Amino acid sequence: MTAMPNAPPVGDVSTSEPPTVAGLPPSVALSPEAGVILLRLARDVVAATASGRLSGADLAGFLPPDPPADILAPSAAFVTLHEDGELRGCVGSLDPGQPLWQTVAWAAVAASARDSRFDPVCASEVPSLRIDVSVLGPAVPLTDPAAFRPGIDGVIVERDSWRGLLLPEVATDQGWGAREMLEGTCWKAGLPRDAWRDPQTSVLVFRTARIGEVAEGTAGG
Repeated sequence: MTAMPNAPPVGDVSTSEPPTVAGLPPSVALSPEAGVILLRLARDVVAATASGRLSGADLAGFLPPDPPADILAPSAAFVTLHEDGELRGCVGSLDPGQPLWQTVAWAAVAASARDSRFDPVCASEVPSLRIDVSVLGPAVPLTDPAAFRPGIDGVIVERDSWRGLLLPEVATDQGWGAREMLEGTCWKAGLPRDAWRDPQTSVLVFRTARIGEVAEGTAGG
């Protein structure tokens, strides 16, 4: 496995642990060892993609020997890139059909090279990137919008062929409450902001285990 020199240290694994409420999504379990491996995997894949070294590479070669079972199990995941505090890319998959490590690897490729909102990441940018990995738990219907928990629950809005998703940390980063999260997800889906009130719109919520990098000397989050 190719290691990126001077990679930022791993921050905390944030799983948001308030008690599970009936009708709301369960928490996501992820071992600290798995968090370290997934974050290193994402950084190595981003670096290889940005430098053009990924073409023809075997993604399994980025894994250490005998990886823990929780990264071999199938799961949905997203990879988010920030540069100088600004979003630089965020792509993932809601399909839980692939092993978690593989979902993260391909999300890292897409976040660094295929996010249509941004130019592809250059090799010179990689050392300054902060990389977060969000492992998604199962999504459940939001039966009571008043029970939505900003900063804990992520949102998926679906209607016909339209779909939008916001990760839980968006509420924290933007200072949004429940209504802003629901409206923002509808907007991202290309729907009217109040579409979440329409019975024809499917609103699902989920939780994540989020692993984030931090700069030297700062606290994780």
